[in-house]
Amino acid sequence: MCGIVGLLVKTPALREQLGELMVPMLIGMTERGPDSAGLAVFGSPLAESQRKISVYSGLTEDGADFNWLGLAHSLKEHLGVPVDISIKGNHAILSFDVAPTIVKRWIAEHHPKLHILSTGRSIDLYKDIGTPAEVAARYGFSGLTGSHLVGHTRMATESAVTPDRAHPFTAGEDFCLVHNGSLSNPNGIRRMLEPRGIRFETDNDTEAACRFLEWRLREGDDLETALQKGFEELDGFFTFLMGTPDKLALIRDPFACKPAVVAETDDYVAIASEFRSLAHLPGIKHATVFEPAPEEMYVWNA
Repeated sequence: MCGIVGLLVKTPALREQLGELMVPMLIGMTERGPDSAGLAVFGSPLAESQRKISVYSGLTEDGADFNWLGLAHSLKEHLGVPVDISIKGNHAILSFDVAPTIVKRWIAEHHPKLHILSTGRSIDLYKDIGTPAEVAARYGFSGLTGSHLVGHTRMATESAVTPDRAHPFTAGEDFCLVHNGSLSNPNGIRRMLEPRGIRFETDNDTEAACRFLEWRLREGDDLETALQKGFEELDGFFTFLMGTPDKLALIRDPFACKPAVVAETDDYVAIASEFRSLAHLPGIKHATVFEPAPEEMYVWNA
């Protein structure tokens, strides 16, 4: 099953309401994905030299009681530069002015049970096990602000119910993907990418699609070209929804087996697996509502 949601606000004033508008969308997909949920939200980018990482402590012994402030202090001493931190229970966002590889290497050496969820200048990412309502309340989703987001509710069918196998998946910087469906050739994609130095963290088929598309972007493809190569290389049934710092993108496989519906107004673009997750949105009665066509690209600019 699984449920996907996406929301891009065109009107700047609505950025303050992004999370408030999104939470009913996510909860509306509970029956499609009751075991875990997550979202990636994109906001104003940090300065060119700065980066931030989203980090999850739920796999450590301390869980939500993890000493985030102690981590930030130790990291600041190691780096010799300021480290800003925003804490929400077993999740934190660390911001700094050094290469993220240095920070991630230090975390892996000193706190190997911490799980890094995302890296970039614009993206914050939250995901965990639990119902969508539980996860939304745990991380205060209703208070999130930004220009656009990508969310997911999971009903696991091909891998375990764990936080790292929940969606969204990320690769590289400021790129994320959520997926409804299943791929038939994820192992072939892995065999293609691993000799190129691309490391996988889970056995989830969605991770293969995410890393393939981000690899194409890193190789110089624009988003549309990368998606076209995805149609050529990724086999199976899928609806993919992706976020970048300035775009929201949606594609479906050639048979369009997995549902999706789009509602667009002058104020927003909203996407969900079912219309019931869109019914509460302001102006929905006057929105242009349509089902995305198979093997077509839909890309909206933030």
